Amino acid sequence: MANLSKAVCHGESDKCRFGNPPQESNFQRLGITYNSPDKYLGGVTYGGYSESIVVDEHFVLRVPSNLDLAGAAPLLCAGITTYSPMRHWGVSNGKKVGVVGLGGLGHMGVKFAHAFGAHVVVFTTSPGKKEAALGLGADEVVVSRNADEMKKHTGSFDFILDTVSADHDINAYLNLLRRDGNITLVGAPAKPLGVSAFGLIMGRRSLAGSAIGGIAETQEMLDFCGAHNITADVEVIPIQRVNEAYERLLKSDVRYRFSIDMASLNAPHSVPREPNFNLML
Repeated sequence: MANLSKAVCHGESDKCRFGNPPQESNFQRLGITYNSPDKYLGGVTYGGYSESIVVDEHFVLRVPSNLDLAGAAPLLCAGITTYSPMRHWGVSNGKKVGVVGLGGLGHMGVKFAHAFGAHVVVFTTSPGKKEAALGLGADEVVVSRNADEMKKHTGSFDFILDTVSADHDINAYLNLLRRDGNITLVGAPAKPLGVSAFGLIMGRRSLAGSAIGGIAETQEMLDFCGAHNITADVEVIPIQRVNEAYERLLKSDVRYRFSIDMASLNAPHSVPREPNFNLML
C-alpha cells in the first residue's frame, strides 16, 4: 500500500489555478488542515490531531516508501517551505547559499541546499551549533555576531534563506549578496524589519518572502527527498506529552521537529509498540 499524506492547504482545485503550475497555497479561498472550516464534515479541521480526514483527491500526496514516516511528516511544512524558494531562485550546483538560523526550518534548508549541490554557509548566533550544522551538510558556519566573520562574506552570496522569526538586522545579510542576489524570508518576525533602500539598490539585490508551495511542487519535493533520502530530524512523542513538547519549543529545546505518534491517542499511559505516524503535523 502506498504511503499517502495530505497537503497543508485543501481548498477547491478550481479556485486555485494561480500561475502555471498552480500555487494552491496562494489562492484567496484558502482552506488549511488545522483550525479551518471543514466543508465535508462541518466544524473545523484538526490536522495532525485527527485519526482520519476527508479531502479532495487533488490535495493528496504520495510519500516515497523509503522515507521514515515520522521524519517525512514535517516535509509537508518545513520541507516545502524551504524547498520552494530555493527552486524558485535557482539554487543549484556551484551557487553560494546562506541559511540564517538552524532550527526546524533552517536544518531543512541546509539539507536541500547541500543536495542541490550548492556551497552552503550557515549563519547562527550560537557557536555551539557549528558541529550540528556541518553534520547536516553545511560547508561553513558563521557566527553572525562576529563582525569580522561576516565581513569576509560581503558581496558573495547568490541566495540567502532567512528562517529566523526573532527580531534581527536584515541589512547585515543584504550586504552579503552579490549582484542580483536574493534573500528570501520564511521566518516571520513579529515586528517589521527595517530595510536599507541602498542595500537593495546597490547591486540590484532583492528581498522576497515565501510560504509553502503548490501541490505539484510539494509532490516534486517529496520525490526529491525520496531520491536523496532526505527527512526532517525529529523527536517522536506520544500525544500525552504534547504540552511538555510545547514548553520545550518555547525554549528551543528540540532538534529539530516533534512528530506526534497518533497511535498513542487511545493509550493514555503508554506508547504503542507499532507507531502510526500521522502526516499532518
